Amino acid sequence: MAKIFLVLAAASGFVAVGLGAFAAHGLKSRLAPKLLSAFETGVQYQMYHALALLAIALLLRHFSSAWLSASGWLMIAGTVLFSGSLYALALTGLRFFGPITPIGGVCFLLGWISLFIAAFKHVK
Repeated sequence: MAKIFLVLAAASGFVAVGLGAFAAHGLKSRLAPKLLSAFETGVQYQMYHALALLAIALLLRHFSSAWLSASGWLMIAGTVLFSGSLYALALTGLRFFGPITPIGGVCFLLGWISLFIAAFKHVK
C-alpha cells in the first residue's frame, strides 16, 4: 500500500504543478476570473493532499493501519472529486460539476479524521 500511495502522491504533485503552470500561463487570459480562481483552488488542494498522501505513504512504511490506509484512499478520492470537479467546471463552465465538489470536500475531511484516528491509535 505504501508504494501505491507514494507513486500516486508523486503523480498528483506532478500534475498539480503542471496544471498550476497551465492556469498561470495558458488560462489566465481565457477564463473569467471566477473560473480561474476555481481552477487554482483545485490545484492548491491537489498539492496539499499530494503532500499529505506522501506523508501517509511514509508512515505506512513504519506501521500498518487500516485507518491510515483509509486516509490515503479518502484523500485520493477527495482529489479526484474536489479538484477534478473544479477543473471540469472551470474548463467547461458546466454547473453540473459544482455539486460534486462538496462530495470531494467530505472525502478530504474524512481522510483527515482517519489520519487523526490512526495517529491516536498507533503513534506513541
